[in-house]
Amino acid sequence: QVQLVESGGGLVQPGGSLRLSCAASGNMFSILFMAWYRQAPGKQRELVATITNGGVSNYADSVKGRFTISRDNAKNTVYLQMNSLKPEDTAVYYCNLRRSIGTNYWGQGTQVTVSS
Repeated sequence: QVQLVESGGGLVQPGGSLRLSCAASGNMFSILFMAWYRQAPGKQRELVATITNGGVSNYADSVKGRFTISRDNAKNTVYLQMNSLKPEDTAVYYCNLRRSIGTNYWGQGTQVTVSS
């Protein structure tokens, strides 16, 4: 089993920055990739960014150039650096871990609010 705990969310002004963290514990073998998703009020959950064990990352078009996903294997932690934040980035952000066998694990989410 794997446990994921997100942190780092909060209230920020448009144009500001936040860094989200996702600390993983448990069996860390056979990880295919880790990812960040987000869900805004009244909307579907959407994929924001992914990163493989080899460090290859991908981003949704809406955040490309503004967000950066990274990982620290020694700390079993994945990060999402969020720059140039916009009101439409407001959402609950969730950490996700996918094993090579296809199983998924989710964190409880952290709230990000972008407002002036």
